[in-house]
Amino acid sequence: MDNLYYKVKLYLEANSKTDSEFVENIELQNDSNSNGDYIKAWSVSGLAKPSDSQLNALASNATKELNNAGVRNTRKTAYGNIGDQLDLLYKDIVANKLDTTGEWAKKIKAVKDANAKE
Repeated sequence: MDNLYYKVKLYLEANSKTDSEFVENIELQNDSNSNGDYIKAWSVSGLAKPSDSQLNALASNATKELNNAGVRNTRKTAYGNIGDQLDLLYKDIVANKLDTTGEWAKKIKAVKDANAKE
């Protein structure tokens, strides 16, 4: 369902619609059969439900969005607790290392390097 979600999200964005339109006016479903995911309900004001070909045209970008969402989740875990991050920042400020030589910056860079987005 994730890839359909991102296809629909990109379709909405391409047509100047917001994420709130998705939450309020669209329902995706999978009946656990061989038909896969589909749009069960669509009531977006001023925008027709996308055809399969319109959604398929967004497939590669949707896959990229899906992969990047996974990277963001991995990074979020790897960054650790915000309190610990603030403690590192404080220590860097006190040590006059509020630049790329500080421990916080080095940790964030290591996480980003290990978990690159597409």
